[in-house]
Amino acid sequence: MSERREAPVRVALLGCGTVGSEVTRRLLDDADELAARIGAPVELAGIAVRRPDKHPDLPQHLLTADAGELVESDVDVVIELIGGIDPVRGWLLTALRKGKSVVTGNKALLAEHGAELAAAASESGADLYYEAAVAGAIPLLRPLRESLAGDRITRVMGIVNGTTNFILSAMDATGASYAETLDEATRLGYAEADPSADVDGYDAASKAAILASLAFHTRVTASDVHREGIRGISASDIVAAKRLNRTVKLLAICERVVAEDGTESVSARVHPVMIPRSHQLAGVGGAFNAVYVEAEAAGQLMFYGQGAGGAPTASAVLGDFVAAARNRVAGGRGPRESAHAALPVRPMGQTPTRYHISLDVADKPGVLAQIAQVFAVHGVSIAAVRQRDKHSTASLVVVTHLAPDAALQATVSEISKLDVVREVVSVMRVEGEDS
Repeated sequence: MSERREAPVRVALLGCGTVGSEVTRRLLDDADELAARIGAPVELAGIAVRRPDKHPDLPQHLLTADAGELVESDVDVVIELIGGIDPVRGWLLTALRKGKSVVTGNKALLAEHGAELAAAASESGADLYYEAAVAGAIPLLRPLRESLAGDRITRVMGIVNGTTNFILSAMDATGASYAETLDEATRLGYAEADPSADVDGYDAASKAAILASLAFHTRVTASDVHREGIRGISASDIVAAKRLNRTVKLLAICERVVAEDGTESVSARVHPVMIPRSHQLAGVGGAFNAVYVEAEAAGQLMFYGQGAGGAPTASAVLGDFVAAARNRVAGGRGPRESAHAALPVRPMGQTPTRYHISLDVADKPGVLAQIAQVFAVHGVSIAAVRQRDKHSTASLVVVTHLAPDAALQATVSEISKLDVVREVVSVMRVEGEDS
């Protein structure tokens, strides 16, 4: 049996909110267990918080308001749980350039500056781990980066934001409006006072950028991800989905797209979709997350669990910390950034999608023919049409086959101008079915 290293692994913790508090508790209460797993004692060297006087429950001798000084001190691993871009970016770059390993859950920073952080880690030989940045406690990023490193991933699609999933699940279950359900989510603590990052898709877009970067060995930033939120989802959209035995989810969808000439590109997008209730993601309710991965050799894989919360996210943080600390003790290194494919990011307009289009039209002969002609002009094939009559108008639902998104948008725009079309009631993309 190898002897334990006498020198402790010294840890600096930046931020001590819901997740940080749980990480602190585990580092202190489970120190002996962590030491046994790592092969060296663990020492929490300091905790950087904005207002030390607001944390009377924490060991006061560990608290500091100077995160920069803590990072510069004699520590081996920096755990960052503050969030945001600046000044956190500077602190983590300093740590990595000085050879200190970094564990972070900062999805926004990684989605914008992940390449810069990875380069700093590579140059100094430090580790950069960020499992907690996507899907909380769910072991997802490490399987993409390591377990599936010998495979060819073709698609990653999933629910990566618990707030929006809670809202859409509740709308589906109760028939309530978006506004009513958002109020309930806020009351229960699932939604922030300002829910924009969640309901407008920014949070999910950052996570999609990270997933696409890992899955396709290509640098993808949040600005590369097409983003739409759920503010426009109505109770009638939910009802329309139910009539077709579907449900509505906000999905992050990252795909390897192969053109007819064999060239490859990456598509990364976040938007609401209708999916069949038989699909694995349809039954994911409440604030849970789930990600569906397709790979050529491994086939279809599903990752499911709690995507947020203090204890679940702390589990992911501590898993990364143990890995980084073990490398410090044994002299090893974690995986480096893999961006060798460097595939171009496909614009949303060129990305193949399917649409569900609900129309109110005049109830007279020839209406369907006029609408079908518009689809034909734009090269969009119709998969199914359903019609319901009501007095002098008719409700017409059209579901398309796969077509470039720009062609579908142009089709909808032209249809809305037809005299026989009273209103384009809703437009939503469809996933989870054969094209």
